[in-house]
Amino acid sequence: MSAATLPVPQAPAPERTKTRLLELVKRHGAQTAQDLAQGLEISVPAARRHLCDLQEQGLVEARTERPGGRGRPQHVYALTERGEAAFPKTYSSLCVDVLRHIESLFGGEALLKVLDARNAEIAGRFRSELAGDLPLGERVQNLVRRLNEHGFDASAVQDERGQWTFTQHNCPNLTVARQYSQLCSAEITLYGDLLGVPVTRETRIACGQGSCRYRVG
Repeated sequence: MSAATLPVPQAPAPERTKTRLLELVKRHGAQTAQDLAQGLEISVPAARRHLCDLQEQGLVEARTERPGGRGRPQHVYALTERGEAAFPKTYSSLCVDVLRHIESLFGGEALLKVLDARNAEIAGRFRSELAGDLPLGERVQNLVRRLNEHGFDASAVQDERGQWTFTQHNCPNLTVARQYSQLCSAEITLYGDLLGVPVTRETRIACGQGSCRYRVG
C-alpha cells in the first residue's frame, strides 16, 4: 500500500474530547490546561480551545490557585454548578425517600405542610418580579423565565381573545411527581398565588401527556 493510500488516523470528535475533559476535571478536581492536555493526549493549545468553548457554555470556570497553598499561582479550571449538573445525580430518588419517610412517620398532612413551606419560600424569592401591579402578561413571562432557569423548558402565548397560557415541555421533578401527585397540586397552587389569578392545568406530563399546559385566569 502506497503512502498516499494509507488511512489517516482520525482525531477524537470535538464533543467527545470536551466530555472527556469534563470527566477529568470531575474526577481529579481543578486542573491546569497543561494537566488536561497531558491527560487527553492533545496539545495545550487544543486543550485551551476546548476549555474556552466550555467556559462559554458555562460548564467550567477559570481561577487562580497556589499548588498546595504555596508556590507560584497557577491558572486552573474547575466545574461550575452547571458543569456539575451535567453528571448523573440521585436527587430524585433521595427526594422520594424523604417524602415517603415524612408521610410514613407523620402522615399525609405533614407532607402537605412541607410542600406548603417550600411554596412559601419560592414565592418569597419571586414575589418582586410578579407583583400584582405589573400587567398580567409581564407576570406570566417573568414566571416562564424563572421556570426555564429551573429546567422546565417553558413558553407562554396569548390567544386572540387575550387569554394567556403557558406550557412546560419538561418536568425536572418527574420521578417525584409520578409518585407524589401532591407535588403537582402544590405547584399549581404556587402558580396561582404568584400570578394573583386562577390557574388551571389542562395537561400533565406525570400522567403521560407530552407537556404540562396551564390556562391563566
